[in-house]
Amino acid sequence: MNLVSWNVNGFRACLNKGFMDFFKNKNADFFCLQETKMQEGQVTLDLEGYYQYFNSAERKGYSGTAVFTKHKPLDVKYDINIEEHSHEGRVITLEMNNFYLVNCYTPNSKEKLARIDYRMKWEDDFRKYLLELDTKKPVILCGDLNVAHNEIDLKNPKTNHKNAGFSDEERGKMTELLSSGFIDTFRYLYKDVANKYTWWSYRFNARKNNSGWRIDYFIVSDRIKDIVMDSIIHDDIQGSDHCPVELIIKEEEI
Repeated sequence: MNLVSWNVNGFRACLNKGFMDFFKNKNADFFCLQETKMQEGQVTLDLEGYYQYFNSAERKGYSGTAVFTKHKPLDVKYDINIEEHSHEGRVITLEMNNFYLVNCYTPNSKEKLARIDYRMKWEDDFRKYLLELDTKKPVILCGDLNVAHNEIDLKNPKTNHKNAGFSDEERGKMTELLSSGFIDTFRYLYKDVANKYTWWSYRFNARKNNSGWRIDYFIVSDRIKDIVMDSIIHDDIQGSDHCPVELIIKEEEI
């Protein structure tokens, strides 16, 4: 079974940049999007065999998530049951027979960490949400989590220290999440692999020079780590300033 996650940085724009070619080629069981920047109904998709779920921000052209799945979920929930976090379309949770799939677009802390206080509140509340789910069924979390966890996860750690996405506060929250019973599947399989990134700035020829950050993840409950077969970064795929990531797991009863 394979799952794909991709921050498309505007779904309507990405549709014109080869999205459907990649979508059809991967033929994924689950396809999760972040930063769709659209309201439901702005795009009509003929995705034969897929159920479609959208969570749009109240603010037009901002944030937003979507999930396309071949497998009908038992239940679908939007956001994390906290009013403060229910306006930006950042989370979709699918309950399957044997696991929860959580698609997340984590808030950016912004330049000069202008939104760091909100980000810290989000991190604590989101972690509690995941832990509550995890008491019922294992969790598969994917998405743009807007943090490079360790120095190996970005090209220029020293010059980016204390910048949004690589602040001590954000990295600490990722450590806290992973320490509470979850694993970063890419690092679980590829502990020392460097120069593998999922996001590149549009400036300074960053992608051409592979001056990037790994901020898109598949994270799973530690107790199901043995079903993880591969965690792949598709850094050859264009269409966004992020590239898709993919998780391949052993065939389980969905």
